[in-house]
Amino acid sequence: MNALPDPFAGAPDEALLVAYANGDGQAARYLTARLLPRILAQATRMLGNRTEAEDVAQDAMMRLWKIAPDWRQGEAQVSTWVYRVVSNLCTDRLRKRRGGVSLDQVAEPLDATPSVTAQMQTQARMTALSDALAQLPERQAQAVSLRHLEGLANPQIAQIMDISVRSVESLTARGKRALTELMAGRKAELGYDDDEPE
Repeated sequence: MNALPDPFAGAPDEALLVAYANGDGQAARYLTARLLPRILAQATRMLGNRTEAEDVAQDAMMRLWKIAPDWRQGEAQVSTWVYRVVSNLCTDRLRKRRGGVSLDQVAEPLDATPSVTAQMQTQARMTALSDALAQLPERQAQAVSLRHLEGLANPQIAQIMDISVRSVESLTARGKRALTELMAGRKAELGYDDDEPE
């Protein structure tokens, strides 16, 4: 039996949000399906903790539903607004626990396909990256995460962070340099020597 076609296929996020504000619950389901995986990934990368990331993603979506009736069309993209809310919520949580993430706080990987060794190495790398990001100034860590982990373009990051594109470029460049210095002595420990050509 074929699934019913998506009635919102090709519609921008803003159209779904407006439809939800006008009482269309189905629009909310489709918009959630579009946004939730991306913002959950963003929060997980920023926090290094899947449970906390789920709380943040849920909180961000609840805030979106609350502002839906007052959404000012044409002022911002829905995805940009949600990314900004997630970034702010994560930053607040990171400030509260500024000591970094311990290994026992990091959730076990869900996918059992890679070998245990590969999973441990990936987890060690992610923990090291999370710890290094936590040592950066907050704005640098946010810019680097949005650019290199989320894959957002500099203009989108500028909107999310409410700064100029030039400031994004500067924060990203400084953040990458600082991360390189912080991680330099850990290449062998994290298995990056294996990745280099002989």
